[in-house]
Amino acid sequence: MNDRQNEPVRTWPGVSVVMPILNEERHLRAAVAGVLDQHYPGDLELIMAIGPCRDRTHEIAEELVADDPRLRIVDNPAGRTPHALNLAIEAARHDILVRVDGHGELGERYIERAVELLEETGAANVGGVMEAQGQTPFEEAVAFVYTSRWGLGGAAFHQGDVPAGPAETVFLGVFDKRELKAVGGFDETMHRAQDWELNYRLRQSGRVVWFSPELRVTYRPRSSLRALVKQMYDTGKWRREVVRRYPKTASVRYLAPPGAVLAIAVGLVGAFVGTVIGSRLLQLGVLAPLGYGAFVGYVTATAPRTLTPEARRWLPAVLAATHLSWGAGFLVGRR
Repeated sequence: MNDRQNEPVRTWPGVSVVMPILNEERHLRAAVAGVLDQHYPGDLELIMAIGPCRDRTHEIAEELVADDPRLRIVDNPAGRTPHALNLAIEAARHDILVRVDGHGELGERYIERAVELLEETGAANVGGVMEAQGQTPFEEAVAFVYTSRWGLGGAAFHQGDVPAGPAETVFLGVFDKRELKAVGGFDETMHRAQDWELNYRLRQSGRVVWFSPELRVTYRPRSSLRALVKQMYDTGKWRREVVRRYPKTASVRYLAPPGAVLAIAVGLVGAFVGTVIGSRLLQLGVLAPLGYGAFVGYVTATAPRTLTPEARRWLPAVLAATHLSWGAGFLVGRR
């Protein structure tokens, strides 16, 4: 008899997957399949917290529930992500929580490896890489901006080229339910950036947030310029709220987009006034928008050749929409 036959059979803990959902008819089936296809060796349930949808999301979810007893639905009347997460967590039967979005698809063995990492590291939350992948040329351009250091790719979870270890934040996350509830769960006043804010509280309490490049989630970006602008504007507003609540978290990475918006706006106004009154010094303000345009041109020209020509044509608009909408949202803040 070999040694492997003498090894004790491992007992895997039960896992509750919590999924906040709003208007996800396009991606919901794939997101749910990505969870069920994990073939996690322990008990698994998937709780879909669904807000008031304008599409067929709720109908699709009910069809999925009818086909698999591991799936459940809880209603989220508020329609906000932190509310959905807290409702799903309250309904969860198990002590390990896996957060998945309705437009995300888990990588191979994601849940199994995350459970192992929770045990190995003693972390309160483990997470990995957000692999943005587009299905159209526009989405492909957005995916590049998400992962580029010239776009949103400053954090480790956007790039995945850093070693495993304690981190400021991670994408989504796999939690010990007891640790999560000990710090109060998700803050329902944070309509966006609630992941970052929660991870900050976990770290401030002495708990560990652990990043591992082994854990990968496919993320589907916004599919139109209008949707991207709205997303980035709202994200900028809520990032300002994070900085307002926790001033020590301000960094150059977060202040660069609002700084660019201010420079461009002041430069354009100065150039206009300078033209009217004949001041060459004020006319130099035009260098600010020209400089930003040159920066966008440089990033577009040096983007990897793996980008299709159609995606590359979208890239200047996507970069500008990302930076300037985010920066404008940050400057405006919450009213």
